[in-house]
Amino acid sequence: MRNKKRPSKLVVGQLIAEPGTRLEGHLKVGSMQDGTAVRLPVVLINGKHPGKTLYIQAVSDGNELNGLAVIHKVLAQLTPEQLHGKIIAVPLVNFHAFHAKQALSPVDNVKMNRCFPGRHDGTSSQRIAYHLFQRAILQADYCLDLHQGGVHPMIDEVRVRVDEKHTQHTACLELARVFGIGHILNQKGPEGQLAQAAPDIGIPTIDPELGGTHGWDAASIAKGVQGVLNVLRYYHFIAGEAQIPERQIVVKRFVPLLSNTGGFIYYKAELYEQVAAYQPVADICDVFGHVRESIRAPVEGIFWAKPVYPMVASGGIIGKIGTPIDYL
Repeated sequence: MRNKKRPSKLVVGQLIAEPGTRLEGHLKVGSMQDGTAVRLPVVLINGKHPGKTLYIQAVSDGNELNGLAVIHKVLAQLTPEQLHGKIIAVPLVNFHAFHAKQALSPVDNVKMNRCFPGRHDGTSSQRIAYHLFQRAILQADYCLDLHQGGVHPMIDEVRVRVDEKHTQHTACLELARVFGIGHILNQKGPEGQLAQAAPDIGIPTIDPELGGTHGWDAASIAKGVQGVLNVLRYYHFIAGEAQIPERQIVVKRFVPLLSNTGGFIYYKAELYEQVAAYQPVADICDVFGHVRESIRAPVEGIFWAKPVYPMVASGGIIGKIGTPIDYL
């Protein structure tokens, strides 16, 4: 188990923030082909008052930028004087994928959020995950790993990625509730996700998924900012009342909507809409505009996500339904 003792200083690599101070710098996590250092931006806020530690990161996938804007906006509102505890923020995790404007790292073609807790002798992404995990994440009491659905339209939601039998499941689900975005996926995720690796050593962690878009989405960013502030207030990092919905929708899995016919998609349901089983969700039209297929929801659920472009090949996915609907 990790050390529960809290030193007065906040130390991440070579960065040292004294109590009551804020520090911005970089953590070296590797090197480029020409030997230039690969450095991740890190912000440390060591509160004037004692308390717990929150770790927050963004851009684990290189084309998911909403979380970076959330971190910018949250940090602009915080001062060491008002903070009870410590914050470690890494606004940009996947250095190589970010510069390539894609989800996977072009160095090892790996998804960063399948690499935690990392390996010191692994691929590029595994090594970056290892440096972050060992130097920063191990110090945290709570972790927020800010994501989005890439560039594909998706509702704003939070994901709990440990099994319901996991010792940290209740704490993770509570953290998701507190984030307060209104929709929660309660489903164990793929191996290597931070939201599995950190709970495995006792740190409640969630994946807020802030919509899906090219570039910024102001509405999703605003929800993310409110979510982080909710966490800071609820867990007594800062003063104030968390704004948590009285009832939030929880689903446990996604059911894909498949098209038998290639063509152009005309949706009859909107994201966030609750659809009944067998309700028409979309028509598939040919290039002349004639309807060739009507796609119906196979189950009751929430219309959760859809592709970025309104066309599909036969056997392609035209959306996802979150099901079964429960409430928290």
